[in-house]
Amino acid sequence: MSIQSVRAFLAEHAPEIEILEATTSTATVALAAAAHGIEPDRIAKTLSLRLDGEPILIVMSGESRLDNRKFKDRFGAKAKMLGAEDVLEATSHPVGGVCPFGLPRPLRVYADVSLRRFDVVVPAAGSPQSALRIAPERLVQLTHAEWVDVAQASAAT
Repeated sequence: MSIQSVRAFLAEHAPEIEILEATTSTATVALAAAAHGIEPDRIAKTLSLRLDGEPILIVMSGESRLDNRKFKDRFGAKAKMLGAEDVLEATSHPVGGVCPFGLPRPLRVYADVSLRRFDVVVPAAGSPQSALRIAPERLVQLTHAEWVDVAQASAAT
């Protein structure tokens, strides 16, 4: 189970971070926000895309949307989302539980600047019922992510 790979990753790299397990599904931003009693934008959703034939992950605030123009300007290619089977193969996490922790092999991870306005965000932790609380800078440090600006501008940012 992929939550186990996240547990193993955290045990090795960040033993102070606890996995939170909800009794209900947290597979969508709205469900996760309700389960954890936080605003939806504090959910750190992980998008799985293909770039130059390889999967990449982009973590962004919950209500943010990918800006295709910004993505193309930054990466020189059109944004192509992975299908559910490809997501599971690339990350070992099912859709609804995808996170940049406990991956079966290193992937390029990017953190959108939409996360920077929060002291703590809540990404999934490998299953549709699990999550963790983490500072955005710590998430970047643990995953060797690179900051990018690929979310659509919103009134909140």
